[in-house]
Amino acid sequence: MKELKYLNKYLFKYKIQLITGIFIAIIARIFALFAPRLVNNSLTIVEEFIKFKNISIEHLEKELIINITLIIITAIISGFLTFLIRQTIINVSRYIEFDLKNEIYDQYQKLDLEFYKKNKTGDLMTRITEDVSKVRMYFGPAIMYSINTTVLFIIVIASMISLAPKLAIYSLIPLPFLSIIIFILSKEINKKTSIIQKILSKLSSFSQESFSGITVIKSHGIESKVEKKFELISKESKESNLKLAKIQAWFFPLMILLIGLSNYLVIFIGGIQYINGEINIGVLAEFILYVSMLTWPVATVGWVTSIVQQAEASQKRINIFLKKKTKIKSGNLKKKISGSIEFKNVFFKYQNSEKFNINGMSFKIKKGDRIGVIGNIGSGKSTILNLISRLYDIKKGNLYIDGIDVKKFDINTLRNSISYVPQDSFLFSDTIIENIKFGNEKSSFEDVVKYTSIVEIHEEIKKFNKGYDTLIGERGITLSGGQRQRLSIARALIKNSKIILFDDCFSAIDSQTQKKILENLNHINEKKTMIIISHNISSIINCNKVLVIDKGRIIQHGTNSELKEIDGYYKYLFERQKLEKL
Repeated sequence: MKELKYLNKYLFKYKIQLITGIFIAIIARIFALFAPRLVNNSLTIVEEFIKFKNISIEHLEKELIINITLIIITAIISGFLTFLIRQTIINVSRYIEFDLKNEIYDQYQKLDLEFYKKNKTGDLMTRITEDVSKVRMYFGPAIMYSINTTVLFIIVIASMISLAPKLAIYSLIPLPFLSIIIFILSKEINKKTSIIQKILSKLSSFSQESFSGITVIKSHGIESKVEKKFELISKESKESNLKLAKIQAWFFPLMILLIGLSNYLVIFIGGIQYINGEINIGVLAEFILYVSMLTWPVATVGWVTSIVQQAEASQKRINIFLKKKTKIKSGNLKKKISGSIEFKNVFFKYQNSEKFNINGMSFKIKKGDRIGVIGNIGSGKSTILNLISRLYDIKKGNLYIDGIDVKKFDINTLRNSISYVPQDSFLFSDTIIENIKFGNEKSSFEDVVKYTSIVEIHEEIKKFNKGYDTLIGERGITLSGGQRQRLSIARALIKNSKIILFDDCFSAIDSQTQKKILENLNHINEKKTMIIISHNISSIINCNKVLVIDKGRIIQHGTNSELKEIDGYYKYLFERQKLEKL
């Protein structure tokens, strides 16, 4: 259970509820013990009446009625207390489930992009859902039944020994064998559970990718191929679960067998003792009831062990992610950012890259400047934006914002001062207005209209049946590519940041609409520092400066007017795109 030790902090957090639950469990089990003792008393009285006739029938009836009444009362009290145990311990398991999910989600938010490149979405989802559910069972039913079983064992065995030591020893002989069986089977359960959770992650990842790429699947007509692959993974999952089920199937029959053996020993040894006059019939009956009381707790030992082993396997998977440290360390500076940027001999390469994606790059951007960046695919354009927003950290050199090393800024302060429009416009499965207000949830409807008008989509939204309250599909699937890009730009603008980064986000917008948007930006964002990455010169033609990037280096820089007159990549691209428009 070493992996589950990580969760001890939650046990301490909710120690009052757990201690209360343990206390109630002890009281409940004590009340449960009254029934066997009262049965003993009742049979003893009946035996005395039959053998010795030394009590009257009226006295016998009175004693039996009192005992039956007490048995009913104690059973009701014990049942009510058992209900309270569930209300304390099971509730704690839900609180811990809530805390653990939030801790995992918070950790996911902190981890850098390299982590997300290595791990699939389905696997991340499985760990925060299925694995956490397995762990919750450890905190809930496993702890509750373990407490019940432990308390009952201690009280019942103590009562049995005090009542008839020799008979108690014989009835407990099967317990060591039970421990050995549990130990052997629990190890196998742990192994099988780990395998199952890995396969479940694979199944979740494949399902998630299939649903996200359903358009591609249908357009290529490969539904049957995808279905066969899903069937293979499902079959693997089924077979693994069946192997686990076969091992778990041994638990309950073996528990019942051993309890039956205990009952046999009680009846056989106790019967001999009764015949020899060593015990009375009431003691024998009380012992049989004690052994019967242990039947369910002993049977749950196997179930609880299975739960604990599954929780151990799941928590091990969770701990792998919780123990990961982000490479992006936040600074402490919370200074307001105005917008100047400087790259000074910056080098950077991605983890799996052999060559530097940014190779000794240097340039300065003044506050309020509009900079265009153009270059071939893979030249390092998007990487520049990733470094500015500290989605990655530079390997060598210096990156300054407002003359301060970017690493000194508090990460939230830095990113709150930057609006970033990615290449792939991501929209949430929510209403149009909520997607836009995601950039600034405090913005008014008037603000929303203002920025949708700037990106030339307000009139289109008005034509939708529900206007701004129109619910768009996952990732904005119900909208066109151009509409998604314009909504993403509006979401970035409404944030009202000092630095705005456009990562080739005009590619799906027609040239006429793009021209209007850029003109609108000229009127309202004079004081904003903007970096526009594009493959289309028309997107950057009015920028203060243009940087031409190739293999992580700046090979040309200047204004549009200057660069189109100089032989080089920019002039070649300018003339080619000019011809394409003819």
